[in-house]
Amino acid sequence: MPVVLFSCLGHLYIHLCMAFYFVIILALEVDWRMPYHELLELWTLGALLIGVAALPAGLLGDRIGAAAMMVVFFIGMGICSILAGFADSRFTLFLALTGIGVFASIYHPVGIPWLVRSAGAKKGKALGFNGIFGSLGTAMAGMTAGALIDLFSWRAAFIVPGVLCAGTGVALLWYIGGRSLDDELGDEDAVEQPRREDRVRVFVVLLITMFFASLIYNGTQTALPKTFELRHDGLVGDGAFGIGMLVAVVYAAAGLMQLLGGHLADRHPLKYVYVGALLLQIPLLWLAASQGGVPLIVVAMFMVMANVGALPAENMLLAAYTPVQRHGLVFGLKFVLAFGVAPLAIQLVAFVAQSTGEFYWLYVSLSICALLALSAAAWLPRPRAAEIAGRMSEARTHGLQ
Repeated sequence: MPVVLFSCLGHLYIHLCMAFYFVIILALEVDWRMPYHELLELWTLGALLIGVAALPAGLLGDRIGAAAMMVVFFIGMGICSILAGFADSRFTLFLALTGIGVFASIYHPVGIPWLVRSAGAKKGKALGFNGIFGSLGTAMAGMTAGALIDLFSWRAAFIVPGVLCAGTGVALLWYIGGRSLDDELGDEDAVEQPRREDRVRVFVVLLITMFFASLIYNGTQTALPKTFELRHDGLVGDGAFGIGMLVAVVYAAAGLMQLLGGHLADRHPLKYVYVGALLLQIPLLWLAASQGGVPLIVVAMFMVMANVGALPAENMLLAAYTPVQRHGLVFGLKFVLAFGVAPLAIQLVAFVAQSTGEFYWLYVSLSICALLALSAAAWLPRPRAAEIAGRMSEARTHGLQ
């Protein structure tokens, strides 16, 4: 239970701290009188380090334990967020945002496999529940940042989440004391082990799909606040809170989809769940390119739901085809790629915004990325007989309960 609690809180905080700047930036445009694309570029290195530093973070998690690394994550990211709130120049804000990226790199390669190892046979359900907190963090980023900006200032939008995050780290440090929460993790399920060639094939395919899926996720997360500001058609006022609320609605709904995605991943072959989620994104991203007002909100909601709904199956595929003692290494490699794509997505959004002042071609490009990801996912190995039988048995068990 403590593993689930702290893993979920970590997922909430990291997504909050990765997304709140995209709303804060709307206030900084006015306060610092700097153009949107220049302010956006201040986050580029921090976003890059979330990916680049994921591999050493995962390796450290394998060596010194996930719980200790999670303490570092909470306290380090919280302090850097507080420092961002006190920034008085472009350079000091850049340093603080970079620090957020360094410490944020710890969560996914450490916290996700930490949760997977503790979840037993209900990995999909646990990952789906954890995913709700991640989407809630993104949703809260828009809502809380907008509210704090309108009530106080953009500085409060950095400081308040930072205090909460650092405080959670202190609570985890106090809780573990002299014990290791890593000792509470259960053994891996006794299942049929995949062949070496299947492990290699899955890893190569997932490298491709995760690249494109991450480009879609980060591009969408970066651009949505500005897209809503440009196209809300009078649904909300001109303040940051209204835009933040629209973003919150989209990501709150997406969190519920992760729970459904985890439920499906527990009961059906992982390949089919994963491919289905990728397929749905193609028409939704294409529609987002030209919609405005209420249709845009609805399309954006389903677009993000499909993107994050694939994550439980994706993480379960990676865990199932990786030896448990190498989870930190392999999940670290995954998030080097997944978050290493973020700067590319940010630069793409900045380029499109500067070139056209709109995001039509951004969403068209992302729909093509979804098509390429789907084409790669089709090459995943066919589900093993043991996997199909196990999931059918579990489905029948759920049906009797």
